[in-house]
Amino acid sequence: QVQLVESGGGLVQAGGSLRLSCAASGLPFGGIGMGWFRQAPGKERDFVAAIMHNGRSTRYADSVKGRFTISRDNAKNTMYLQMNSLNPEDTAVYYCARGPTWPLSAQSKDYDYWGQGTQVTVSS
Repeated sequence: QVQLVESGGGLVQAGGSLRLSCAASGLPFGGIGMGWFRQAPGKERDFVAAIMHNGRSTRYADSVKGRFTISRDNAKNTMYLQMNSLNPEDTAVYYCARGPTWPLSAQSKDYDYWGQGTQVTVSS
């Protein structure tokens, strides 16, 4: 049974940082691409970042480039999203998902397993 469990969300002031984690089980984590998406109230789910199975290639949405860093530890079956310089526009529920091995995709339709999400709220 595939499970993806996000954690690390919370309330933070603008300019602050958070680190999200996505713990995976029931799938060959080291051989798959992974991604982060987010969904704000009343909006569609948007791509945030993706990472290659071995961590050697990453892809980011323009809105988070230079502020967010995606990484993974295959030994721990865990993916991370370090978020710095947060602003209120980053407020959303953040989801991790299993994606294609290659190429890295920004399309949610290319991701098949999803976590339940973790809320990130940035106050101004």
